[in-house]
Amino acid sequence: MATLLDFRRRIRSVKNTQQITRAMKFVSAARLRRAQEAALAARPYARELVRVLRSTMARIEAPQHPLLAARPEERILVLFLSGERGLAGAFNTNILKKASEFYRAKKGKQITVIPVGKKGRDALRRAGFAFAGEYVNVLSRVDFGIAREISKLVTDLYTEEKIDAVYMIFSEFKTVMSAELVTEKLLPVEKITAGEETEAEAASAQIDYIYEQPEDELMARLLPRYVETQVLRSMLESCAAEHAARMTAMEAATKNAGEVIEGLTLHMNKVRQAAITKEIIEIVSGAASTA
Repeated sequence: MATLLDFRRRIRSVKNTQQITRAMKFVSAARLRRAQEAALAARPYARELVRVLRSTMARIEAPQHPLLAARPEERILVLFLSGERGLAGAFNTNILKKASEFYRAKKGKQITVIPVGKKGRDALRRAGFAFAGEYVNVLSRVDFGIAREISKLVTDLYTEEKIDAVYMIFSEFKTVMSAELVTEKLLPVEKITAGEETEAEAASAQIDYIYEQPEDELMARLLPRYVETQVLRSMLESCAAEHAARMTAMEAATKNAGEVIEGLTLHMNKVRQAAITKEIIEIVSGAASTA
């Protein structure tokens, strides 16, 4: 049976753990604020760039560019973004489940992966996937230079016809309590068809623009910038979603630690009261027997 000393040691241990989880929650909250601002700021530019690119493609009868070449999807490259560290609840588990669903849907295809994030890299390596490259410890502070490096690797592989399609799997930040798992096709860039355009794209399609640059030059500038922007946006979204998941998990852990401390304290008090009552009974019994 546990003694009072054992209970005190257990309570002290749980209190130390609670201090750690509370500190981690505050750190994640501070990092989340910056990551959330960066992710939200990147969305309008990325959305507008996609709209301009699709609008330009709609006005060109037969746009020619290596990144627009459509081939049967036999060799698929997946840009997989996960967390860098643990203690983020089900964040990494959910994104790995999303990746598993994608792999099952593409069963029979040759899949190559570029993991971005340590947790995803380790899990995919254990699963035996082939890597075209790997990037770890880059999501704690997202840098455009890394996004450009990843984009260049992706575009080079596609231009050299070593792959037929590129997909991104990442967590898109929605709220502090939730994130949306996204599987997004990056390449080839598909021309918008009738009935698929948004209201902004439909309004833009009615305007007759005059482009000063030749068509080939427009595509050569827009398409690489589009890939860079989408990769950067996915990194920012994944970073914000990871910090939100870790803050939520640490807040729940801090609350659970408080409940454990309350339960242990109550149990310890009961044990101490039982010991005191036993001693009193022994004293009274001894006094009664000698009377």
